[in-house]
Amino acid sequence: MENRFVFFSFTVLFYPLMVFCNVTVLFTIISYKKLHEPMYLFICNLCVNGLFGTAGFYPKFMYDLLSYDHVISYAGCMIQIFVIYSSALCDFSTLTVMAYDRYVAICRPLEYHSVMTSQRLLQCILFCWLTPFLCVSVAVMLVARLTLCGSTVEKLYCEIWAVAKLSCFSTTLNNAFGYIVILAYFGHAVLIFCSYIHLVKKCRKSIEGRNKFIQTCVPHLLSLINVTTALLFDVLYSRYGSKNLPQGA
Repeated sequence: MENRFVFFSFTVLFYPLMVFCNVTVLFTIISYKKLHEPMYLFICNLCVNGLFGTAGFYPKFMYDLLSYDHVISYAGCMIQIFVIYSSALCDFSTLTVMAYDRYVAICRPLEYHSVMTSQRLLQCILFCWLTPFLCVSVAVMLVARLTLCGSTVEKLYCEIWAVAKLSCFSTTLNNAFGYIVILAYFGHAVLIFCSYIHLVKKCRKSIEGRNKFIQTCVPHLLSLINVTTALLFDVLYSRYGSKNLPQGA
């Protein structure tokens, strides 16, 4: 807390910049008809999800930095869990359908427009949002049914396992469902990496294929590695972190 004004200053600069960049990308893609292609629409989806997810964290975080009492209502806590978790899972889902889109574009270029139709695009976007919403809704309901014996969340934000740890009773069902979701989305990451390994083998055969891979697939891989690493450390801290270990370590 002795550095809270420093953190607040950086956050006040960073959060509006992040919103501006996402809105700029959205406006650019929507404005130019040449960019109305599946790949760019998936990038739009990532931008919308970025705005959605950060809205669940940064405003409350900035308020807490200026407040001595870090309090959130139970309903507010559940909403924050829903927004942050569904946004994180939506990132994985979007990167998965982007990998599928690149696979069709590079490995089956002549069939691309017959495969990636408007209907298929709509199905992919619905998959990106509805699957995370369903998973997180179930997780939130499982947490909401618990009777809590404490009120101190050992995190910078409301988080499922941090709240579940406050339960007076067994959280076996919560843990089981949580591991199922983790394994399912870990499967998403494995699927993406496997598809890109196949694309690398395919693209080695031509200069045009290599250029297309570098331009469109490498940014996706970097995004996937970034998201996966951040979520992995967050989950590990939530599950096995010590109270003596700073969250910023």
